[in-house]
Amino acid sequence: MRRSAVVIILVLTGLVLFGQGACIHVKALVAQLLLQRAFDATVATGLKAKPWSWADTWPIARIEVKRLGASAIVLAGSSGQALAFGPGHVEFTPDAGERGVVIYSAHRDTHFRFLQHVTIGDEIVVTRNDGKVFRYRADGASIVRFDASGIDPLSGGYELVLSTCWPFDAATSGPMRYLLHATLIADVAAAWANE
Repeated sequence: MRRSAVVIILVLTGLVLFGQGACIHVKALVAQLLLQRAFDATVATGLKAKPWSWADTWPIARIEVKRLGASAIVLAGSSGQALAFGPGHVEFTPDAGERGVVIYSAHRDTHFRFLQHVTIGDEIVVTRNDGKVFRYRADGASIVRFDASGIDPLSGGYELVLSTCWPFDAATSGPMRYLLHATLIADVAAAWANE
């Protein structure tokens, strides 16, 4: 009798832990579907569309790595609440296609899980919520402490940095960050500068 009670408790504990882990991934998936709908509405109307009535953020861009079939809707701001639903646009960094370093940040186990498979030379497509599309080419990666990235968002180039926690397979968070660096493809940057 005692042994069966222990087994039942262990099975129930395992189911609860599994359910909590699965909940994070289900929430991320459902949120991206709602965010995609809001993003499409914003592009179509030019008005900010919130993904749900109580949202304190809105979609500002879609990021895609077509070779991997990876796509995510980027939210305004990079607070913990925003990052629970999608990648966040780090405050005080330029918008995609503008001079400087655009920084998007997301969790390594949900929205930026695909970063571990991006290779140098991959094309990263960013579509802003005004419908403008910008193509970047991955040209490097670095691993840094969260407080020592060395990134100057107001530098003179046209760059994109995708940031997530490191290492990818860690079970707990830590101080290290993986940064994927990309540069706006030259023909697009030149056309944008001439506008």
